[in-house]
Amino acid sequence: MSWIYLIVAGLFEIVWAIGLKYTQGFSKPLPSLITLVAMTISLILLSLSLKTLPIGTAYAVWTGIGILGTIIVGMIAFGESRDVLRILFLSLIVVSILGLKVTTPE
Repeated sequence: MSWIYLIVAGLFEIVWAIGLKYTQGFSKPLPSLITLVAMTISLILLSLSLKTLPIGTAYAVWTGIGILGTIIVGMIAFGESRDVLRILFLSLIVVSILGLKVTTPE
């Protein structure tokens, strides 16, 4: 269950990271509310995953999911670079996350 909490926490991290772009310095009420709610949910779920997962692994996976998702959304929604090297390095993050999952006892 801890890994599920962690993965969902990472997905909410993507939501709040992208949401920050729309808050305009937290001056827009609805995007700000959505961002703050996503932040809260993300941190609560991360905290729940830490009941059984090591902090180093959980934090690395949480941020890795956030990084991957935010960059992918940036590529799709905001026209950010899809350079081959960028994709290669994103792949390395995926491999690292999977490696941490495989080598971390729950």
